Amino acid sequence: MAVKTDASGRRAISLEVELPGTVEQVWRAIATGPGISAWFVPSTVEERPGGMVSFELGPDMVSTGEVTAFEAPRRFAYVEPGWNGEAPPLGTEFVIEALSGSTCRLRLVHSLFTDADDWDKELGSMETGWPPFFGVLAIYLQHFAGQPVGSIRPGGQFAGTEAGAWAALTAKLGLAGAAPGERRAAPANGAPPLAGTVTRVDEGAHHQVTLLLDRPAPGVALIGTYQWGDAVNTAASLFFYGPDGAAEAARQQPVWEAWMAENFPASA
Repeated sequence: MAVKTDASGRRAISLEVELPGTVEQVWRAIATGPGISAWFVPSTVEERPGGMVSFELGPDMVSTGEVTAFEAPRRFAYVEPGWNGEAPPLGTEFVIEALSGSTCRLRLVHSLFTDADDWDKELGSMETGWPPFFGVLAIYLQHFAGQPVGSIRPGGQFAGTEAGAWAALTAKLGLAGAAPGERRAAPANGAPPLAGTVTRVDEGAHHQVTLLLDRPAPGVALIGTYQWGDAVNTAASLFFYGPDGAAEAARQQPVWEAWMAENFPASA
């Protein structure tokens, strides 16, 4: 964790990632509601300073805030006052820099104006949580930029350790020992339809694998496990692109929910 402080008392973390695409393409992906929804969570952005932002992080979990900078196509910032109970407001800033005609650098800074370290753990979790989603963003920009999306986020729980949950989840989905560049497919005996090329594997603070999907439809799957409090959770974020993306998401939602309920019931 690399939380930094400055003379004003601000505590912050920063991340950088190189992305395919023009400045305009990256801007649309990180500063508009449809763009953010295509690689992160369903989102709304009023595209002006003082406008509202809203992020649907999960069932009954919506974070809202206010746009503080909208300088197209370079800088987008917002603040979320109620992001975590009694914590000070969380500021987020995205800055885009062109590296070439088809590559950009995206810099993200999260800031808290406090000299207390009470929320450093949460800031650290953001530092490790963003990179897998930036991986989804890179795939979206390279293969699906500007296309509409339908997405689902099924999840479950596991009665054991996170490592145990990861082993069970990847075994059941045909992803055990996956490595970037491999094509993997879920077994046909009861698992949801899932097949594609592995693009990223994370086995650090969290366990996650990312696939460029060709089945059940063109898209991206981010499959992983994490611990929240005392609960060990399994989670999948699936994005389906193109004019049939929303319909495919609607078809897959009950399939994945039933599979998670059978294999990783919330009662665990």
